[in-house]
Amino acid sequence: MIKFFKGFLINVQFFTALPFPYELPMDKEHLRKAVQTFPLLGLVQGLIYSSLFYLFNEFTPFSHVAVAFMLWLTTIFLTGGIHLDGWMDASDAYFSYQNREKRLEIMKDPRTGAFGVLSLVVLLSCRFLFIYEGTLNVEYVTYIFIIGIPFLSKSVMGVLLLTVQSAKNEGLGSLFQSAAKPRVLWVYPLYIVIFLIISLLSEKSSFLYAVLVIAAAACVFIFRRKAMKWFGGITGDVVGASVEGTELILWMTVWLLHYFVMV
Repeated sequence: MIKFFKGFLINVQFFTALPFPYELPMDKEHLRKAVQTFPLLGLVQGLIYSSLFYLFNEFTPFSHVAVAFMLWLTTIFLTGGIHLDGWMDASDAYFSYQNREKRLEIMKDPRTGAFGVLSLVVLLSCRFLFIYEGTLNVEYVTYIFIIGIPFLSKSVMGVLLLTVQSAKNEGLGSLFQSAAKPRVLWVYPLYIVIFLIISLLSEKSSFLYAVLVIAAAACVFIFRRKAMKWFGGITGDVVGASVEGTELILWMTVWLLHYFVMV
């Protein structure tokens, strides 16, 4: 249990901007536990997002657009932009329309090109639209959606990391792949089922969360194929881009549910 908790703290250090100055062991056993706790990190992120949204929405005089903007900012600052960096690097590489080897070289370049900047603007603009309109009529299930989105995106991250070959033998992605095998992912479905059961016990309309699970499963299928086709496998940047892409698709799903189901 201690190793499990330390694995979770490794994720806090790597994937959030939360201050945690202590040195943690980086051996294979602890990295394996870190992979198993990816979804739990997403769950904590979701709880922070949902709690802040609730507090601003219920106890402040701010307009809905202001509350949505604060939630949008929190999704950026809590992660420290680590996945957004991967999104920009992967976008620069993809839109270069070069071969795989050249794309991998472009992702290693610390400079950001025009395509990376443009793709970031599009991503964040779309996310704000989906957050704003997807939370216009706040219901109990809205808070479940907000919690579930980073929970599922981090689950997708773990699945892609361990089921797609590495495109290069260096970097953060390779570090985790060398420590864990796909069999450690057995706990992910358990997390999702428990989350769904708890949600259903608290609110019957939470069955809509299953739609997000299906969308996340589709993301795994799509991003696995694209990672192999475009980059020859997974890198840390590709994983980061996949996390951002998954969250965008999940927010879009909430937005569509808002218009066509939650009326």
